[in-house]
Amino acid sequence: MDIQRPAHDPALPSRKVRVAVVFGGRSGEHSVSCATAAGVLRAMDRDRYEVVPVGITREGRWVLAPDEPELLEGGRAEVSASNGQLLVPLGSSPAPLVVSESGQVPQELGAVDVVLPLLHGPYGEDGTLQGLLEMAGTRYAGSGVLASAVGMDKHYMKIVLAGHGLPIGPYTVITPRSWRTDPAAALDAVASLEMPVFVKPSRAGSSLGVTKVERPEDVEAAVVAAQQHDPKVIVEAAVSGREIECAVLEGHGDDPPRASVPGEVVLDNPDSGFYDYDTKYLDTAPLTMSIPADLPEAVTDRVRDLAGRAFDALGCEGLARVDFFYTDSGDVVVNEVNTMPGFTPYSMYPALWQASGLSYPELVDELVQLALERPDGLR
Repeated sequence: MDIQRPAHDPALPSRKVRVAVVFGGRSGEHSVSCATAAGVLRAMDRDRYEVVPVGITREGRWVLAPDEPELLEGGRAEVSASNGQLLVPLGSSPAPLVVSESGQVPQELGAVDVVLPLLHGPYGEDGTLQGLLEMAGTRYAGSGVLASAVGMDKHYMKIVLAGHGLPIGPYTVITPRSWRTDPAAALDAVASLEMPVFVKPSRAGSSLGVTKVERPEDVEAAVVAAQQHDPKVIVEAAVSGREIECAVLEGHGDDPPRASVPGEVVLDNPDSGFYDYDTKYLDTAPLTMSIPADLPEAVTDRVRDLAGRAFDALGCEGLARVDFFYTDSGDVVVNEVNTMPGFTPYSMYPALWQASGLSYPELVDELVQLALERPDGLR
């Protein structure tokens, strides 16, 4: 696949581009974000970029983090609050970052040109961080406020996808109020779906809090488990078929989004469970990523076309991974759009682009360049 890259823009700074790599955060995907940051920090070309690692603790405190990727690997890493609090000034244009420590004179770090917000889940991937960066007048990689918020909330994601005529599977939503006031009606709505079903937090990722339910009597416990991560729960009918994923990159200028070759997640023993958090990040032995996926050419074309259409439907920018089911009857169904997909060097998203002709360091560079190209504010 021919990957088109832009010529150097003379308006961009001739010095090294200053990039803040932001990771950690308050969500349950804190350690996943740290692992993503480790890969990105290793991959960034230090001859082109001046890197400022910024960690966010589980309590939401911003700190200047050490530029030591090995501290962030392993799937259990935590951002430490030992390096002083980082202050992010707001305004219509970037202002210097400031490190403040008790009893010491604040240290001014200077402004950054681009932020790579490598946070997964609520308080990072859901539009909240993107809104902060918009208010700070700072360019950043990835989708803006609306696309990030819609992509994080599986309920509204499905509404937008269906509104654009994209194929989705059957589902129902259990809001906190409906569960408190009329749980029987909520369970009846689930019963209208064919078993098995997947009970999920509506606004979480990395398969946190997800339960595959085979029997109606187990739905209530699964809802309670999902509510540990999000009070709003979505219940999806299981779609019989193969799980296919496609990586999307924003086009340069007015070019359309670019779709990678599709890939497939293959569990060695599908009857043992599903593609959950542990299988994704801790014990990957039971799975294989088949790239490119063994699909008929027409189905590959269909997946790539739908991936680009889903990207545009949500108004995504920068990057997204679109997940599909290829059903036993030959249909392609959109499952989810992830606006900040797993991005470790071993994750599906970079692997799909590697197979499409774009290496991991080149992919990181591409995201920075796309962020530099776009204006801040309304667009």
